[in-house]
Amino acid sequence: MRLSFRARRAGQLALTANALRPLRGAHWGFPAFVTGWLTSELAPHLLAITLTDTAAHVARRGVRNVDRPGVVAAGLSTVGLGALIASAQRARGVVEQALVDALGPGYTDELRPAPSASDLATPWGQLALPFRMRHPDVHVDRDIAYFQGGRRFLLDVYRPRRPVANRPVLFQVHGGAWVTGNKDQQGVPLMLHMAARGWVCVAINYPLSPAARWPQHIVAAKRALAWVRERIADYGGDPSFIAATGGSAGGHLAALLALTPNDPVFQPGFEDVDTSVQVCVPHYGVYDFAATTGAPASRTRLRHLLARYVVGTDPELSLDDYVAASPLDRVNSSAPPFFVVHGEHDTLVPVREAREFVRRLRAASPHPVAYAEIPGAQHAFDLFPSIRSAHVVRGVQRFLDWVHAHRDTATG
Repeated sequence: MRLSFRARRAGQLALTANALRPLRGAHWGFPAFVTGWLTSELAPHLLAITLTDTAAHVARRGVRNVDRPGVVAAGLSTVGLGALIASAQRARGVVEQALVDALGPGYTDELRPAPSASDLATPWGQLALPFRMRHPDVHVDRDIAYFQGGRRFLLDVYRPRRPVANRPVLFQVHGGAWVTGNKDQQGVPLMLHMAARGWVCVAINYPLSPAARWPQHIVAAKRALAWVRERIADYGGDPSFIAATGGSAGGHLAALLALTPNDPVFQPGFEDVDTSVQVCVPHYGVYDFAATTGAPASRTRLRHLLARYVVGTDPELSLDDYVAASPLDRVNSSAPPFFVVHGEHDTLVPVREAREFVRRLRAASPHPVAYAEIPGAQHAFDLFPSIRSAHVVRGVQRFLDWVHAHRDTATG
């Protein structure tokens, strides 16, 4: 049944309101995330639909016979969607300020090539079809086995179509609460952008819970790193420079990779392999895995997700195992450079978790620690190209290029 104009505009107004001020609480967190994420990142498209729908309604009915409540709802939605677009545009300034604070005001002078005006502008043409994620200059080698065990031990390699050699490597770990997700569902805008600029990118699968129990997830990620060390030169990559990234649970795993290089507990049977990474860029990651901060949201996640489905043990009886898996509790002075990215309106992983992680990193690490708290952003805001994700992707690229250019001093 086709919804009336009033119902369509009222529904859009409710979605817009939730994107501007997300519903909070254990029961509302996930639905608020899904609706708020899509509305925020697709705000220009929804604005166009709202204006077109309203114009068509007025043309059919005439000015005197319009559905006035529906038109009022459309007007309020238009204002709200405009505010969401303005908020998304603020990501550019926030990301740039984070880089200036961490790297210095003249950091772009040291990038080769230097950022151009188009690098810093909103790529409107790319955003017109947000779910069409491909790049003519990027080739993808799919479903390469990095270990025996089937589809959960496969990876994809994104690389420039032109022949390259000795190029830095981006290592992408997908999220999905450790229980779902796939290598070709997340991080694609970043990998396409980086591969088009000459990087070699690797996206991995890993075993998922509840069939797999912790620490099988991190062990698999380290096995994939071992594969990169041994084989990535065949695809044009430099095995001596690897940047780890990922979102949500993937942000947790990427951060843990960076903080536990060569930890034999997580490398059973391949303890002698170098699993260090030279830089880490986690997005909206889970850092308080053991809930040692006592934050209510962290304790809820510990009880209802991690203890039941991921680790499978009582935290009160095996707290050390949870602490060993917690980036917040594994921060140390050997941490590589970090660029931590988190959404201001994240209803799944509270932003205060990222703030505390950054505070501890900055207190312990001698290397740059950048932090961008993205205005108006929900969880998973970068899954497809949008105004906000485009500015974040380009900022991450500048950070990674800077660290690579200063590899001897920034990561030494």
